[in-house]
Amino acid sequence: MLIEILCTGDEILTGKTVNTNYSYMATRLSDLGLSVHWGTTVGDDRDALLLAFRQAAERADAVIVNGGLGPTVDDLSQEVAAEAAGCELVLHEEWLKRMEEFFLKRARTMPPNNRKQAMLPATAEFIDNPIGTACGFAVTIGKARFFFTPGVPREMRKMLDEQIIPRLLAQSGMRNAFRLKRFHSFGVGESRADEILKGIEDLVPGGGVKLGFQAHYPELETKLIVRGTDDADVARKLAPLEAKVRRNLGNFILAEDDATLEKVINDALVARDGSLSTAEMFTSGGIASRMASMPDAERLFRRGVVARALGELREAVGLPVNGGANAITPDTAVEVARALRERSRASHALGVLIDLDEGTDRVDFGGTICIGIVGPDSVSLRQTRLIGGHEWVRLGAAELGLDCLRRHLLGLPVEERIDFEKR
Repeated sequence: MLIEILCTGDEILTGKTVNTNYSYMATRLSDLGLSVHWGTTVGDDRDALLLAFRQAAERADAVIVNGGLGPTVDDLSQEVAAEAAGCELVLHEEWLKRMEEFFLKRARTMPPNNRKQAMLPATAEFIDNPIGTACGFAVTIGKARFFFTPGVPREMRKMLDEQIIPRLLAQSGMRNAFRLKRFHSFGVGESRADEILKGIEDLVPGGGVKLGFQAHYPELETKLIVRGTDDADVARKLAPLEAKVRRNLGNFILAEDDATLEKVINDALVARDGSLSTAEMFTSGGIASRMASMPDAERLFRRGVVARALGELREAVGLPVNGGANAITPDTAVEVARALRERSRASHALGVLIDLDEGTDRVDFGGTICIGIVGPDSVSLRQTRLIGGHEWVRLGAAELGLDCLRRHLLGLPVEERIDFEKR
């Protein structure tokens, strides 16, 4: 099936807004084996939109249109869709009532121009938007089925995942029952992960399985796409695949599906009624900002100390600044973490110290990373060397520090070697 994604809006066309919606839609469809053949961006111009709709209708089987469903004068998707489909706009009474209730629940009066959002092409199929006022719809133009989605990312994503993708799968003739299983890992490169999971699809006779990877340093996402006749069939096929991924990637798996490394740490702290403080060098507070974004951060995250130099970090946690103690070592990281834990009264403290190479930033630049973790009854420390430019070292050090903390909390080996380190 030939699919086109058509994004609208002057802000997208001029580059003032980065088009993350296209990236999400194309990736999501690709994960499911629904290949996108064209990506088009059109400004808020009636003639340009009409031409784009007609061109897409000639070459594609399905078109996802993103944006232009708002209440303002430059939101043109419904009007142009009706013209391209050769029908009139009609008021969708049910959606108008939903919008009025939407505003009423928020103690607001619906502006008159929002009524425009309930005007749909007469031949359109209604597609629900349970979290916004932009009404989605589908309509046939030429030989293509067009699906119209709002520009607000969270509204578009919910509509795409819950309503449009099932329709596309049915239109393409693919099995409607499917599951995308994701594993997030740190420490295993894409080529090694591909090698150690080689042949995993053969565990399920008859096909319907696809293995894929998406590297976004410092993490790697391993994806399993499984299709079946129904949900039970999908679950049966997925079980041995999940088991092999967990077995082969082992301790390098940080989290699964929508979970994150910081959420795993957060949950481990919650389980033991714990708390955390962090001390970081050169990471620009990357560790603290990730932990502070967690829902339980007000209770769990006690303090984040950030400094460029070890002397400043020692002073901030109440340690004396002296020559001998200024060496960046795992023992020093533990000393900083212990002092921070005592001062902040946290159950656990993490210290991440970085000794950068001298010279200009370049690919073979690097840094020595020293990590210290102090808990109520145990201490962990680690030292390694990462090669790469400043940003590579900064991101890698923050990820390594959090991963070591995860391993410490879960009773896993902290010293397990990763692909990105040089010794």
